[in-house]
Amino acid sequence: MKTKNIIKLIFLSCLGVGSLTSCLDLDEELYGRLSPETYYQTEEEALSSVVGVYSYLSYMSRAGGDGWRIGEFGTDEFFCPGRASGGWYDEGNMEMMSHKVTPNNERIATCWGTYVFPGIGAANAVMASLEASPIVESLKPLIAEVRALRAYGYYYAMDYWGNVPVFTEARVDPNNLPKTTPRAEVFKFVVDEFTEAAKDLPSIKEVNKTDYYPRLTKEAVYTALASLYLNAEVYSGTAQYDKVVTMCDNVIETNSYELEDRVGDCFLSTNEANSKEIITAFSVDPSKGVDGNEFILYAQHALDQKKYDLPFAPANGYCFTDEALNRYEKGDERLELLEYGPQYYQDGVTPLCDENGNQLVLTTIKDMISAQENEGYRVLKYSPVGVVWAGSKGDNDYVLERYSNVLLMKAEALFRLNQDLDVALELVNQVRRRSNCPEWSDLTLQKIEEERAREFIWENQRRRDMIRFGSFFNNTWFYKTEKTESWRGIYPIPAIQITNNPNLEQNPNY
Repeated sequence: MKTKNIIKLIFLSCLGVGSLTSCLDLDEELYGRLSPETYYQTEEEALSSVVGVYSYLSYMSRAGGDGWRIGEFGTDEFFCPGRASGGWYDEGNMEMMSHKVTPNNERIATCWGTYVFPGIGAANAVMASLEASPIVESLKPLIAEVRALRAYGYYYAMDYWGNVPVFTEARVDPNNLPKTTPRAEVFKFVVDEFTEAAKDLPSIKEVNKTDYYPRLTKEAVYTALASLYLNAEVYSGTAQYDKVVTMCDNVIETNSYELEDRVGDCFLSTNEANSKEIITAFSVDPSKGVDGNEFILYAQHALDQKKYDLPFAPANGYCFTDEALNRYEKGDERLELLEYGPQYYQDGVTPLCDENGNQLVLTTIKDMISAQENEGYRVLKYSPVGVVWAGSKGDNDYVLERYSNVLLMKAEALFRLNQDLDVALELVNQVRRRSNCPEWSDLTLQKIEEERAREFIWENQRRRDMIRFGSFFNNTWFYKTEKTESWRGIYPIPAIQITNNPNLEQNPNY
């Protein structure tokens, strides 16, 4: 049976594990229920718990999860205005979009307490059981898989909150709660954990790529390490661009990945495991009760129900403005993934109209508090064409990392090192040629940042990129009209977490 199918079938039996959200309860209950004396006699039994850890990490890519949203809120490419009809207004969202987040913000509290740290707690408990199993020697690749998933959890924790507790035991002692660890130390821990995990994970060259999908490989971890090193100066105070190049080369030199013909091909429900470009993704199958992709529900206009013959009316929530749209050049095929201006049915000729015969014309956002239904442009990376639906849930897998990011990370690192500039230029031009953009004859940091923004819109890369390039603090845009203080590059520790654990220290100035 294919790994993807095994994961889906096992996930159905693990939904109870995935619903445990209290760190203390999760560690104690999960470890006790899956003790090595009664479980993990085979690799497939062990895999059943590993899948539960994957489910937590997937929230970093899900449309409806605050794990993904707080990585996009506050950028110049993602907004969620209140609507004149009375929907969508949320004070916590407004705080994030205007760079005025407080410790009482519910979005960051949900991300910490429902997704990131419960996922880390699940990984701790599963690792403890795996390491105590009577077949531990045969489980080394699985242990490495969980180690890498936990490292990913800490990566997001460090990226969002900076200074966070590092704890790796299966149980938390309520009388000795974890203390805050400085961001630079968390960075080192995450690097060490990813590095250790890579040793025992299979290379993409050693497995059947289609059958093994969507599990982590060495190359998936090398891609994560490249991203870490690219942001090392932000996280630790010391740049490590040479290591970015090394990690990217580890992926490139396998000759196992290449760019799809079009960016949108990576997000088709019919491609997924066969994609030449996807490095890391999360499998969904709503027809079997295994999660589902709701980007269409959250982002598209209600009239898209008619355009794509959807079994539901989209909720008209997430959108973007002229700042992001104007980055694209005329003829850039990535514009086909965006909806703006007059809207038509799929034939491109028949106007998409409401019940009164008025054509839908999408405009930029004019009012963040009371936007009209046609305000805001839409991103349509996860195409509804060919999708199998279960209610509002589609079967497009969530994509975390693509090969184009490896190419652009290496190019940026080489440029910052002032090394092999011709190689860096060709790497960027590979990405541009794919989308029918004219080749460049030179590079600047601004060009690289803007190319990344065009390529990865709404893929949870922009906030990290803007912080690294400085535009998060120095630029202004719609609904963010002033420069941002440097200390707002990390979010505050949620107030409820400090109340629950007095050993935690609030981030500076919050």
